[in-house]
Amino acid sequence: MQESLEEPRPSGLRPDDETSQRASPRAGSPEASFQDGLGGFQPRLLQDILASISDGVVVADTNGQFLHFNPAAERILGMGPVDVPLPDWSSSYGCFREDGVTPLPSEELPLARAVRGETIFDCPLVVRNRYVPEGLWLSVDASPLRDETGALIGGVVVFRDETTKRRERTRSKLLSWVVEQTADMVVITDRDGLIEYVNSAVEQTTGFTASDLIGRTPRAFRSGAHDSVFYEDLWATLAAGRVYRGTIINRKKNGDAFHSEQTITPIRDATGNLAYFVSVGRDMTARRKAEEQESHHLLARAVQQRLLPAIPPSGCGFKIGGAVYTADKTGGDYIDFIPLPGVTTAVAVGDVSGHAFDAALVMAQTRAVLRSIVQTSADPGTILTRVNRVLFDDIAENQFVTLVFACLDAPSRALRYASAGHLPGYVLDSSGMLKCKLPSTGIPLGMFGETTYVTAPPVPLDEDDLVVFFTDGVTEAADSAGTHYGAERALDVIRGAWHEPEAKIVHRVYRAVRNFVSGMPQDDDITTVVCRVARGELSKLPKRPSERA
Repeated sequence: MQESLEEPRPSGLRPDDETSQRASPRAGSPEASFQDGLGGFQPRLLQDILASISDGVVVADTNGQFLHFNPAAERILGMGPVDVPLPDWSSSYGCFREDGVTPLPSEELPLARAVRGETIFDCPLVVRNRYVPEGLWLSVDASPLRDETGALIGGVVVFRDETTKRRERTRSKLLSWVVEQTADMVVITDRDGLIEYVNSAVEQTTGFTASDLIGRTPRAFRSGAHDSVFYEDLWATLAAGRVYRGTIINRKKNGDAFHSEQTITPIRDATGNLAYFVSVGRDMTARRKAEEQESHHLLARAVQQRLLPAIPPSGCGFKIGGAVYTADKTGGDYIDFIPLPGVTTAVAVGDVSGHAFDAALVMAQTRAVLRSIVQTSADPGTILTRVNRVLFDDIAENQFVTLVFACLDAPSRALRYASAGHLPGYVLDSSGMLKCKLPSTGIPLGMFGETTYVTAPPVPLDEDDLVVFFTDGVTEAADSAGTHYGAERALDVIRGAWHEPEAKIVHRVYRAVRNFVSGMPQDDDITTVVCRVARGELSKLPKRPSERA
């Protein structure tokens, strides 16, 4: 290693055959006092002792002159004694504080303190120089040297390379931090299954403290969801030295069950025998619930989309546009267009309370019941009364449906409707002015079984009139300040797109609502239905039997 360097390292003490050629130390000098202090030891014996130990030994006098470097000191520091004054020791050898970055002043070096009479034990020191560029950690002991009169004549340091141990401690500490602070639950048992360690995530997830669990077996987590055969198979896998991976339904301290995705690894000791089992678990309950909700959401959306009319009716004396723009979590909005006898078209617009799968099921049930009952009656109030009786018996207590059922009669140009707690509808004349409002005529469906709904008085319609229905996904859409979009803004959008096709008008309302909320999540379905009295098409419609010649 020395031969690979471009410059020779400063060397330490030379062998006896060389030192014997030097003049003997001057009487009374620190070096002479140092040798006198050896007592009966022969110089050769001293050399052998110092050369044989693995710790570095360095001796200096009170003037800062090095008196001795043993071979271990040269090996550890990468260099031997250099002829520099004490203030230059630190920079010459590359001495740093324990952080490995901050230079250590020479006067704070253990040897410098020892030659001033201090005794130091286990002082940490980092050395990094051209010969040990990667750096190393030392543990240093230092003591003063005194002659037989007690006078201070120098100091001695003994140091050992702690780099490997330091790195192992750092690695162990890092591992401990990782295990303790990881969000996953870590449980370590001995080979008999007795718990020896749990990290903080175990308590955070399960409520069991370390004192609750250490010394016990993992049976404390059993929820009763798995039979004995399940656990026998698990332990058979581990006893065979194989890793177990699977989802276990465990229980918390309060008795709640949770799904834990676990990996249990057998750990062998140096002799190859099973010594420990390390279990790493993650609470998957929230994720499984989210996946289940997403599955329900997709199913609900599929049900909703399947039951909505594909295209509005044509040739009925009205131009109709309608759409349900489903929410991020799927609401329960419902529209339907139903041909009735006598050149009449029924328009149904409803909103089921709640979201996702339950709302979709009630929507599907409402549609089926409504389509069945319209075959038995043409009166909107009677139809809603009968639908309500069926729904009251079938839907949950906390569910209800708002529904407006309107019959558009083309020959008479009249609108007959009944509304079960739904938002008001609107009739706009050919100039876009509000002609009349269509208020609710009763409470929502499904709340009381004996409710009777009445049909509102007929509303006369003229050519190019627009009949408009919304759901609260339009009127109650709110921006970040909590301001609702409201019906009036939607009606203004319709007025601005008056001469466009009805389907485009409906889409413009949707875009206007989304722009108003400025990217806020869509929490509810956005539904609009527009029905225009077709201009010049009344004469094309088939006449009623009473009107035929």
